[in-house]
Amino acid sequence: MRLVVCVDRDDDLGRKAQVDGPIVGRAQVVDAAVRLGTVDPEDSDTNALFAAVSLLDELKGAGEPCEVCVLTGSAKVGIASDRRVAEQFDQVLQQVSVNSAYLVSDGAEDEYLFPILASRVRIDGVRRVFIRQSASLESTYYTLVRALKDPKLRAKTILPFAFVLLILGFAAAGGVLLWGVIGLAIVLGVYLIFWTFDIDEALIEAVRTASADTRQGSVAFGFGLFALALVGVGFLTGTNQYGAASGDAPFDRVLLFLQAGLLWWILGALTWETGRALRRMFARGRFPRSFVVATTSVVGIGLVSYGIVFLVRYLQGLAGITQVPLLAGLIVTGLGLVIGAGMIHQHFRTIARASAPPTTVG
Repeated sequence: MRLVVCVDRDDDLGRKAQVDGPIVGRAQVVDAAVRLGTVDPEDSDTNALFAAVSLLDELKGAGEPCEVCVLTGSAKVGIASDRRVAEQFDQVLQQVSVNSAYLVSDGAEDEYLFPILASRVRIDGVRRVFIRQSASLESTYYTLVRALKDPKLRAKTILPFAFVLLILGFAAAGGVLLWGVIGLAIVLGVYLIFWTFDIDEALIEAVRTASADTRQGSVAFGFGLFALALVGVGFLTGTNQYGAASGDAPFDRVLLFLQAGLLWWILGALTWETGRALRRMFARGRFPRSFVVATTSVVGIGLVSYGIVFLVRYLQGLAGITQVPLLAGLIVTGLGLVIGAGMIHQHFRTIARASAPPTTVG
């Protein structure tokens, strides 16, 4: 059987039409499309739902057994929404036995989920849905007004502009316009980094995990706090070294800062991984194999980082020739541990693949 899959990654069905996913079956999908179209006739997801039904009818007309489903994500597009889509797709696959699937999409955003779907069933193709509009409605004003009603687009376009106005306005009022420009550059830089790497999603997920750990009495929360404290100690130690070497060149002081803080940061990473491993051990009854890989990688990367700092100090004339064997040993040992971590990971994957029961697709 072939499955026609339509994905509503930002959960317009849930937010606007109060329809929860997953939705399986032609009648249910048509009903969901009508409810969404009634609430918001201009939502492109309505057209995608009807396109999925149309493809279903086309395949059935060709005599092919098939079914249609709709997966919904979350209004906060990112890790949470993708995880929810994956969980719903697993539910559908438990209900319907399929050999392959078609993905119906109304935009590139939904197609980000292609790897998630393809990891569970073969995807035979993607059908894009393009909405034809009247030329009289495609004026610049109409397009901008309609686009800015989208909360996701508004947050990513209006927010930076608001930062510009607020920071420059306060700086001009205080007579420190130059510092306002500097502060604006820093704020926008941080904002773009958060936006590019979805750091805000990771922070929200970390807060949720910490909250769940606190309620469940998980040891990971305590280890996490201790790891953050070690990272803070590393920054404090490095800052003290930076300030004590006030007579040195700025670049040499930065090297001292890194050299002083690296050890504490490595200990913080090891503490963090230990807390995660203990949480998984208490939850699953066995110590995770990934802990060996993670700790080996952390130690290896730490040794390589130490070796690089010593190497740069030697090239700057801050370290003697007697330290060359030390920095060479650190780099070689660190690289060996990193390579070893990769080999251990591959070995564990081979064991897991060999012990996994064979899967049959009916």
